[in-house]
Amino acid sequence: MSLFVASAQAQDAAPPAPGGDLFQIAFLIGLFALFYFIAIRPQRKRQKEHAEMVSALGKGDEVVTSSGILGKINSLDDNYIVLTVSDKVNMKFQRVHINAVLPKGTLKSIG
Repeated sequence: MSLFVASAQAQDAAPPAPGGDLFQIAFLIGLFALFYFIAIRPQRKRQKEHAEMVSALGKGDEVVTSSGILGKINSLDDNYIVLTVSDKVNMKFQRVHINAVLPKGTLKSIG
């Protein structure tokens, strides 16, 4: 048995196939392109849509925050909004934490 193992270790390795470098570069470029179209591009699109939604907010809009609090916008400034959550309860939030704008009358229909 040891005779076969010794002869197997003594053999030279096969030379690498020509053109492997070009294939590796093309594979990396293809992998980056796939990652771009699956992860980066949709995320940028969502960020752009969210920024447009936040910039279009106005007084009286009914919104949901990222923490799930529903309220009506009472006042706005550049970075913050004041939500009226219920009678005599106002809460101040950063504009970027608005998750969605609700249709008018949603808060009354919820109760």
